[in-house]
Amino acid sequence: MICSFSNLSEKALQEINALEKEINTPVLAFSCHDVPAAILADDALAKVETLEKKLGLSLLAVKA
Repeated sequence: MICSFSNLSEKALQEINALEKEINTPVLAFSCHDVPAAILADDALAKVETLEKKLGLSLLAVKA
């Protein structure tokens, strides 16, 4: 499963903003999806890990 920030409608954003004001705390909205991870050979995995470190990101290789 992979999650990312949600693409919110204006109405949903307004409702979240109202909740944030009510509870005096920022709220993040995520949408999650089942995505099958690819099985990588050791050398391919090492390349992914190297790029993750270089970019400061988390990468996920997925089945096409």
